[in-house]
Amino acid sequence: MALPDGTWESGLREHFSLLSVASAGDGDGAGLLGLSDEVLVLVLRELDPRSLLRLGSTCVELFRVASCDSLWTRHFRTSFGVPYVTGPVSAKEAFRLLFMWKALFTNLHCNRVFQERLLPENPLHPHKYWVQWLVLEENVPLPSVRLPCDEIEALWGIDRGLLEKKLQEKSGEGFLLRFEWKELHGLALLHHGGAERVHQHVLDQHKHNDHGELERLYAQYSRCRFQWLFTFWLFRQPPAPSRQLRCIYLQWKRHDKRKVSSWGETLCDVHYLASLHHVTADYWRGHLAQGDEAVGIQTVDNYFSMCKSLVAWVLGRDWGKLKRRKVYEDTLTGVYLLLRREMRDRLVERERFWAVAKVQMSRVCALEEAALNYANWRMVETLPYYKLFLISGNSIYLDHVQGFLRRKRLIQDWIYQDENTWAREALAEELFSLLQFHTKISQDGLHGDSVTAQLSRLVWLFLHSGQQMYLDGVKEMVFRFAQESWGCYHALSPAAIPDPGEAR
Repeated sequence: MALPDGTWESGLREHFSLLSVASAGDGDGAGLLGLSDEVLVLVLRELDPRSLLRLGSTCVELFRVASCDSLWTRHFRTSFGVPYVTGPVSAKEAFRLLFMWKALFTNLHCNRVFQERLLPENPLHPHKYWVQWLVLEENVPLPSVRLPCDEIEALWGIDRGLLEKKLQEKSGEGFLLRFEWKELHGLALLHHGGAERVHQHVLDQHKHNDHGELERLYAQYSRCRFQWLFTFWLFRQPPAPSRQLRCIYLQWKRHDKRKVSSWGETLCDVHYLASLHHVTADYWRGHLAQGDEAVGIQTVDNYFSMCKSLVAWVLGRDWGKLKRRKVYEDTLTGVYLLLRREMRDRLVERERFWAVAKVQMSRVCALEEAALNYANWRMVETLPYYKLFLISGNSIYLDHVQGFLRRKRLIQDWIYQDENTWAREALAEELFSLLQFHTKISQDGLHGDSVTAQLSRLVWLFLHSGQQMYLDGVKEMVFRFAQESWGCYHALSPAAIPDPGEAR
C-alpha cells in the first residue's frame, strides 16, 4: 500500500530529521523574510512536503511559518486520504507520525523486527502502543486477534454493544473475543463515524506517548528498506516459483558458485546477488521509480518475467551454447541501456520490457551476422558503435563495426606479407601482438610515452577512423622499432637491415 503522492515520498523519508529547529541567523529583512506571514503561507502552499521541510530547516523564522497547520492540513488529506481533525496534536506532528507508521506498515511483510512488535505473545503489554495503530488499516497481514471486550474498548473506543454481537467464548476474567483485523477496522468506522474520526482517536490516544521506538524503527527502515524488500522478493516465493526464479536469475550469468550455494540462507550474500544484474543493482541503491521501493520491486519483478520469456525464446533456437549465452547477455544489456532512464522515473510494465527485448534481439542477431564468427563478435562488443547500434538500431553504426573488422584484418595481412618477415621476427612480442587480428586494444593502454602506447595510439586511430595517414604511420613506426631491435639485439651492420621504403 503505497502512499498516493509517490513522487515525493522517497525523498521525504530522508528529511524527517529536519523537523527540529535549525539555528537562526541574523536576517536583514530581505527576500522571503521580508514578506508578511500571510504572504509567506500563500507562497509555501505551492511546496510539496519534502520542500516544505527543507525550507523550514533554514532558519527559526521560516521553521515557524512552515509549521503552520493550514499547510500541513492539505498534505495530510492528500497523503492519507482523510481530512485532518483539529486535536491536541498539531497537523505537522500528526502528518509526521502517520507518515512514519504508513511507511513501516507498507513493508510489514519483509520487516521481521516490526512483525515482532505487532505480534507478541501478549499483544497488550508492552506492545499496546503498536496494536493501537493497527485499527487504521483495513487489511492487516497478521493472524486474527483474541482480546477481552474492555481491552478492545480501551484501545479503539469501540462500543461494547457492538462487541458483544461478536462474542465467541467466555473466560473467567470476562469476555474474550476473536476478531479478524478487517472486522475491527469496520467496527471502529461504525462506532466513530468515519475514517477521519478513527485517525483522530488514534492520534489522541498517542498524544502523551513516547514515539522514540517508532522513530528508531523508521530510521532503520529508511536505511534498509531496499535490501529487506529485495531479499523478501528473492527468497520468499512459493517452492516451485522460487526454483524457477533462481534458474532465471542465474541463467548464463558468470557468478561465484560458492556464494550462490548459500541462496536463501541466513548468511547468504544478498548484496552480491543484487550486483549480478544491472536492474537489481539499481534497485539495491534506490535508483528505480524515483526511490519508491514498492514500485521499484514491481519493476524488478516485471523485468525477470521478461527474462523468463527471453530464455524460452533463446533456448528454442537451433544455436550453440556460446551463441545462446551471447544473444541473451547482449539483449539484456540493450534492454537496460534503452530503458534505464525510464525505470528510474516510473514503473515499467512487463509488456514494455518484452517489446523492447524483441527489438534488441533482432539487433543483436544483426551484429552477430556482421561479425561473422564468435571470436569477432566478442572482440567488437566493447566498441562504442556496438552499444550505439543496440540503442538506436541505426545501420551506420553496423557499417562502422564491419569497417573496424576489415581494418583489423588489413593490418594483420600486411604484417604477414613475405617481404615483412624480417620486421615480424625483429619486432618485440608486445608490439607484434598489437598488429594481430584478435588483439583487443584497451583505452587504458593508449596513454604514456612507451613504444607500446605510441603504436597502440596509431593503430587505434586507424581502426576507428579508417584514414590512410594513420596506417602509413603504423607501418613507419613498425619498421623503425624493428630496425632498433635488429641494432640492439643482433648488432647487425646497417647494410644488413632492409630499407623501410623498399619494404613498403
